[in-house]
Amino acid sequence: MADYHDDLRLAHVLADAADAATMDRFKALDLKVETKPDMTPVSEADKAAEELIRSQLQRARPRDAILGEEYGIEGTGPRRWVVDPIDGTKNYVRGVPVWATLISLMEAGKGGYQPVVGVVSAPALGRRWWAAKGAGAYSGRSLSSATRLSVSKVSRLPDASFAYSSLSGWEERGRLNGFLDLTRSVWRTRAYGDFWPYMMVAEGSVDICAEPELSLWDMAANAIIVQEAGGRFTGLDGVPGPHSGNAAASNGLLHEELLDFLDPRH
Repeated sequence: MADYHDDLRLAHVLADAADAATMDRFKALDLKVETKPDMTPVSEADKAAEELIRSQLQRARPRDAILGEEYGIEGTGPRRWVVDPIDGTKNYVRGVPVWATLISLMEAGKGGYQPVVGVVSAPALGRRWWAAKGAGAYSGRSLSSATRLSVSKVSRLPDASFAYSSLSGWEERGRLNGFLDLTRSVWRTRAYGDFWPYMMVAEGSVDICAEPELSLWDMAANAIIVQEAGGRFTGLDGVPGPHSGNAAASNGLLHEELLDFLDPRH
């Protein structure tokens, strides 16, 4: 099995740089925010963090491609870094601390590119999570100060905690009834939003989570961390990995039931 330790260390270095840049502008009164063509916000901090990550990757891994939310794809080849400079921009611009930089390395293989390294860094929460293929998932302050992650063993929906981002996306895609039926079937629901539910699935504090519409940079790092913690990460169609345009993550024991509620056709 390939050793991704050097790539993981680099991802941490990139996350350190991004954390410094994003925290410097968090809650800044003069933060500049624009609206993108898809009507989602982008701040100067999003752009600065991605530019910083790109410049460091171009020096450290000049042969690798880079895909980022703000500046698209650059380069070709079997290795591709995927970056969301600030996942949770709406939180960021309002001063809510639930946002993170997502960094993943994907490699070409069967079924297309698959994540092999992932780092999710949430500096305003003082939290970071990471994983590498075959090496497990961890959380902590650094590579040398970490706790290994493991999903929960909850096996019944009436005992399960379900996390999501919002109701509107499910309604817009005609999936609201199944979503509401699921919320009535579980022990508790919480709308933590964005990257955080996936990290809590990996930690075992949440059992299932799902979102109806996502981009690859929203999912790649989350997917490898959930999988390496012993969970499952698929699209709502049940296809493993981060390529379905939506996501369902679980401890594995509840995954089929989760999909049955949210996409009975899977």
